[in-house]
Amino acid sequence: MADDVEQRRAALKRCPPGHSLRSQSLNNLANSLWDRFTQRGTPSDLDECIELHRAALLLRPPGHPDRSHTLNNLAISLGDRFIQQDAPSDLNECIELHRAALLLRPPGHSHRSASLNNLAISLNLAISLGERFTQRGVQADLDECIELNRAALLLRLPGHPDRSKSLNNLAISLRDRFMQRGVPADLDECIELHRAALLLRPSGHSDRSLSLDNLATSLQDRFTQRGVLSDLDECIELHRAALLLRPPGHSDRSKSLNNLAISLGERSTQRGVPADLDECIELNRAALFLLPPGHPVRSLSLDNLAIGLRDRFTQRGISSDLDECIELHRAALLLRPPGHSHRSVSLDNLAISIGDRFTQWGVPSDLDECIEFHRAALLLRPLGHSHRSWSLYNLTISLRDRFTQRGVPSDLDETFRLFSQLSHISHAVSRADLTAAKSWATTAEETNHPSALVAYQTALKFLVQHVTLLSSSSRHFDVVRTATASLAVDAFSCSIRRGALTSAVELVEQGRAVFWTQLARFRTTLDELSMARNTGAALAEEFKQLSFHLRNAFDQSTEDRAPQTRQLTMQWDDVVSRIRMLPDFARFLLPPLFSDLQKAAEQGPVIIVNASQYSCDALIVLSDQDPVHVPIVITQTEVSDLSSEFQSLSKEFGSFDTQHKLVSILRKLWHVIVDPVVQALRVSNVYPGSRIWWCPTAEFTLLPLHAAGPYEKKRDSLSHIYISSYTPTLATLVRARQQVSRDAVPQHFVAIGQGNPNGGKPLQCVAPELAVVAQHLVPVVSSFTSLEDNDATVKGAFDALNHNQWLHLACHGMPNRQQPFESSFAMRDGPLMIKDIIRSNWQDPEFVFLSACHTTVGDEKSPDESIHLAAAMQFSGFRSVIGSMWSVDDEVAQEVVSAFYGNLVDGSGRLACTRAAMALNKAVKKLRRNNIPLEQQIVFVHIGV
Repeated sequence: MADDVEQRRAALKRCPPGHSLRSQSLNNLANSLWDRFTQRGTPSDLDECIELHRAALLLRPPGHPDRSHTLNNLAISLGDRFIQQDAPSDLNECIELHRAALLLRPPGHSHRSASLNNLAISLNLAISLGERFTQRGVQADLDECIELNRAALLLRLPGHPDRSKSLNNLAISLRDRFMQRGVPADLDECIELHRAALLLRPSGHSDRSLSLDNLATSLQDRFTQRGVLSDLDECIELHRAALLLRPPGHSDRSKSLNNLAISLGERSTQRGVPADLDECIELNRAALFLLPPGHPVRSLSLDNLAIGLRDRFTQRGISSDLDECIELHRAALLLRPPGHSHRSVSLDNLAISIGDRFTQWGVPSDLDECIEFHRAALLLRPLGHSHRSWSLYNLTISLRDRFTQRGVPSDLDETFRLFSQLSHISHAVSRADLTAAKSWATTAEETNHPSALVAYQTALKFLVQHVTLLSSSSRHFDVVRTATASLAVDAFSCSIRRGALTSAVELVEQGRAVFWTQLARFRTTLDELSMARNTGAALAEEFKQLSFHLRNAFDQSTEDRAPQTRQLTMQWDDVVSRIRMLPDFARFLLPPLFSDLQKAAEQGPVIIVNASQYSCDALIVLSDQDPVHVPIVITQTEVSDLSSEFQSLSKEFGSFDTQHKLVSILRKLWHVIVDPVVQALRVSNVYPGSRIWWCPTAEFTLLPLHAAGPYEKKRDSLSHIYISSYTPTLATLVRARQQVSRDAVPQHFVAIGQGNPNGGKPLQCVAPELAVVAQHLVPVVSSFTSLEDNDATVKGAFDALNHNQWLHLACHGMPNRQQPFESSFAMRDGPLMIKDIIRSNWQDPEFVFLSACHTTVGDEKSPDESIHLAAAMQFSGFRSVIGSMWSVDDEVAQEVVSAFYGNLVDGSGRLACTRAAMALNKAVKKLRRNNIPLEQQIVFVHIGV
């Protein structure tokens, strides 16, 4: 490289001023110096390169055929110096030169589309605009950058040797815009473009490591926003692959070391794997070693190493790790003076570490310094900044700690002033926003602050928006589970304690069964709109088609299909927005108001039974009056203990004498929860024999409320007073009520029985049970189909349900507590899983009797999400469902079925799904007379209308 520069110098001496080749010689020497600068990083080489390009440009005035080349070369060199020295004047001049070069190569220019160099002008201009945006936050520059990159990509069709560069540059610009505005679609498109670029850079390609790195970074961004761990795992593997392509001596090795370290540190925080954290720290030390004092990105490496040490201190409590962490953060802050684009990051990180030291040693000055640094960071992150909510969250935590220590009211006042800013957020919601809003609610509860209810309303609004960002996939269920946690039940309790009973109903609905609620949007019927003319009917049809495709894509969003799914989602969102612009549809698919939810009680009261860390309550929702609050004298811990005791006992049913323990639990449920509700129902003129619906939350979902009673002579249990049903949410019951049965429609019934499933234990009573069903229904229904053994396959069941609205299913129920979406019914050829049911498109299903074990058993860690087989059938459209809470005895099931179907026929001689709860109630009373064990008398429950 040195020889090349000297040869070019010698050539320039042979071309004195006035020589016809002098401009070419100046250009050649400048290019050699630029090459040497990219290899060695010597600033003087770049400075000389720029001066030589300026001299060459003077010799190539307007009209000179090579002027655009020189403008371009000078612009590139100035852009490189801006990256090195951060001088805005270099960046501004770089942009203007790129614009001038572009003007000399307009559309139609013979070399505009074909010449690599000419196309690079547009790309470099776009990149420069991206850099200026990062520096100054000029949004117009960023939008222009994206448009220029799109234009360049259009000129580099598949097969063009530099298409991967255009894909990469457009992806980077979209990521920059995502970081500023938080629009999820920008980040999703960025990731797809990086994947496309990587495919064009196979093993051996000189830019493969760059594509691996860029794709990994974008996946980490998406993990940060949405919390899907698979994104983080893939990010780490990509960073490892990039590092292998950047061996010792490679100019970007330190960058790869840093990036891999950051990702491993994040995974360690999420999963607590010590090896990840140790590797993270070692990689950060190796990166820092390659970035000596004076290196432009040394501050980044100092910061990253410090973060790794802080995480290790948090896990293992080694004080020296925290001390070194603080010193490294201080060193990084010195390298990021006022005006530096990453100063807020350093301020925040240093504040957090000093806050940790305060927690460790309790020195008051540490907490004061921590707060001042957090305040300074927040000032640098104005409204709309992608990291503002993290800064706000950190500052409020520190202020709350100081208030706890010293009791200064101004600290608490400032905390809630900051929290109140969250309710005005207008950008796409991130995990940080939701975390901050949850913290607001918790702090308000702890201090009995009057903003608690607004805090919960804000947090639940953020929750709905955050979950909406996730694709409808079971892979995201863990994220939903983490996001929901106890938010809804605590919001319900807060509303009750403040006397806001209708708000309690609205809020608990927003935060429970969130996954089903999101999926249910794709099953919404628009009969009113369909009957309208012109625009309304067209929108209804468009909505129906898009919803069908999105539902069909559930759990099938491979990377190949991701762009199509994203496009479908964007189209669906657009249709929903247009529907909301129509008269009477302003609240279409928005969280329902109490006036909407109250319709669930049209056929009988709905009783929400709530367990929160702050209180346990029942709330009776009635159709024609305000809700009635029933205090419950039990704590959440006691409910949890009772639930655990019952779950353990249910595993022994059929094996040991469990009658005494079961009665004890049912009596406790009666005295503490159900009897107070019954007394309130009587006061509200809900007469004996009426139907009631239970809507339990949290651990109450795992308890048999329908079977509660005193179990004493001459005293009635609940089942003797009212006919109980369940509903996971009020909105689910409202939807089921809206699907009105049509009297004149033929009733087609299918009974499916699988007594010999693939690899499963044989069931001897399946065939006799189906015979009993046939005996009762063949004379009643329009058509009766029976599928058994080899005919009872997954495909056979689906085909039958495409033509029948009434179903009896007798088989093994296989709950999967670890992967609830893989809970299944055992068919001849394999499992019929919940995720298969979700993708179904059955027409107007009415009723299903699930004569199988554990069909209402879901994920114990998230009972409020109700991910179980019975809920899946209800979600798929069945208005009325019979399911089981634990193991069912085969012979008992046959007796229940016989008694049940004898009572399902109404006075007109037709099946009526609204009679299912009453029919089950009568069947259970018959079992009681036959001395069937108590646990088998109460195993079946009714869900729905």
